[in-house]
Amino acid sequence: MPYPVDYETNTDLTWLTNDKGRIFVKFNGVNKLMNEPKFEVYCDSRQLHYFQRFCQDWQIWHKDKETYSSGLFILRSARLLWQEKKGKGKPWKIHRLILQCSVETRLWTQEETELVRFEKINKAEKTIQNMEQKGNLSQTQLSRLESERTQKHKLNNPFPGRPSKPLYQGKSNILVGVSLGLDKPATVAVVDAANNKVLTYRSVKQLLGDNYNLLNRQRQQQQRLSHERHKAQKQNAPNSFGESELGQYVDRLLADAIIAIAKTYSAGSIVLPKLRDMREIIQSEVQAKAEKKIPGYKEGQQNYARDYRVSVHRWSYGRLIESIQTQAAKSGIYIESGLQQISNSQQEQAKELALFAYQQRQIEVL
Repeated sequence: MPYPVDYETNTDLTWLTNDKGRIFVKFNGVNKLMNEPKFEVYCDSRQLHYFQRFCQDWQIWHKDKETYSSGLFILRSARLLWQEKKGKGKPWKIHRLILQCSVETRLWTQEETELVRFEKINKAEKTIQNMEQKGNLSQTQLSRLESERTQKHKLNNPFPGRPSKPLYQGKSNILVGVSLGLDKPATVAVVDAANNKVLTYRSVKQLLGDNYNLLNRQRQQQQRLSHERHKAQKQNAPNSFGESELGQYVDRLLADAIIAIAKTYSAGSIVLPKLRDMREIIQSEVQAKAEKKIPGYKEGQQNYARDYRVSVHRWSYGRLIESIQTQAAKSGIYIESGLQQISNSQQEQAKELALFAYQQRQIEVL
């Protein structure tokens, strides 16, 4: 396989089990070329439950395709690729076929599946209404209209076989504000917005706990890589120094900690700042530190700000926000966005962010 093969439709994969409970998969387009079209799945025990669900969903749908919609499969898409390893012997005994799968975690339980099902029904109804109002549809449009009607009909049938788990019920007046910054990637304020009261604050050190040293290690790695890239550029040499996955791991730790504190205080939502404001927020933070460190000396402040940016380096705020959004979706916690203030401390910024989101919510209701 010289390049990966993408399967963007979840029905392009067929899932089977044998009498020993082993899981096998077939790929559309590959079956005709091979005498043995089944591939046995080997995975970590942490991933096994996903493949078991893939089998269950496919078998339920395959037995009655006219009743159930594949749009409610937990499997969304997959990618098949060839991983080469060192060693001697037959290529198929040394190298591996790797199957990467993307899943919709909201479809894991019956209750969450029902929420997604109603979302899809409403979306299909709007599409059908819009197309019916147009009139004089082309043959392609008529085919799509018929497809939407069929999809809606299937979605009216709840998908069986999902475990039941009560949905998370948070209090709408309790919000978790998350402010982002250069020195401290994330600071949390849990706010009772109805009573304008802060229940607790959490710094990035408190969020990471015993793993706080990983944050400093990540910054040291970034500084070293930045230095290596700078040297390579001066020598006109290749400078594709990739970063390790440590930053992603720290993001997941922060996201897990934020979700945990939201659950502890039964928060109804988590409020995240808008990414488009981050450049201005970072510049303001650095300028405030420079003015405090070297008051009344502009050139010295500029030099301090430059050196400070290099020492702290940057954080992937988009990646961090995505991690929080992903973990919140798994837990059923609503995500809101707001405007992070430029002045004040990060604790105050997190508090104001939560209060701003709550006020906006009240205005929309009125």
